[in-house]
Amino acid sequence: MKSSIIAENLSLEYRMHKKRRIIPGFKRKGEIPLPQSTVGGDFVFSRKQPKLRALNDLSFTLEPGDRLGLIGANGAGKSTLLMVLAQIYQPTAGRLTVEGRVDALFNIGLGFRPEATGRRNIVLRGLINGWSSKLIAERMDEIIEFSELGDFIDMPYKSYSQGMAARLAFSIATAVTPEILLLDEWIGAGDTDFQKKAKDRMLNLVEDAGIMVIASHNHSLLKQTCNRILHLEHGRILKLGPVDEVIA
Repeated sequence: MKSSIIAENLSLEYRMHKKRRIIPGFKRKGEIPLPQSTVGGDFVFSRKQPKLRALNDLSFTLEPGDRLGLIGANGAGKSTLLMVLAQIYQPTAGRLTVEGRVDALFNIGLGFRPEATGRRNIVLRGLINGWSSKLIAERMDEIIEFSELGDFIDMPYKSYSQGMAARLAFSIATAVTPEILLLDEWIGAGDTDFQKKAKDRMLNLVEDAGIMVIASHNHSLLKQTCNRILHLEHGRILKLGPVDEVIA
């Protein structure tokens, strides 16, 4: 199956449950952009309840081979867009069509069971990732070897140092090449020696994935790994195009 992502006029609104001070000089009806700031979306006021439009009318298409970098200030909508592409959040307007298996490497260290062994956590994380029992069994030895945990793999996860836990989480998260890879910042793990190995593995993962979308403030990294850039501001597309046309 050919992987693809088609976003058509995507928008996402959040209800605001707390009262907010109305900014002087702005009308109450319609959209109210945040003044002199690239952070946040647009406030939308109605008779019922004010809302924050985190994403506003986004349209783009990604095909195999596309490596899209998301840039913009904190709060511009980068992570929110990734959550929508991962289908964790549902858009409130527009249409999203995703063809292909999506692997979202967000918070890879979350969700491990402290009392379970490293080996058991590999099984549990694999199931959470949607892997079959057969695939988990096929990847088990490779994950253990890459993590460099040795006999500690059969010790409780709560006994691991921070570096050991990070190595296991990274090894699981990058064990299967995705058709569509979503990254909220580049991920690495472990001490200096392991970080070099982790970087090489990430580069291979990006190269082998059908489509990649990564949000990052590291423009140098995006120039190395992406062929297109989407610049977000207030949840809107400020600019979309080849890397050298969007990033100076």
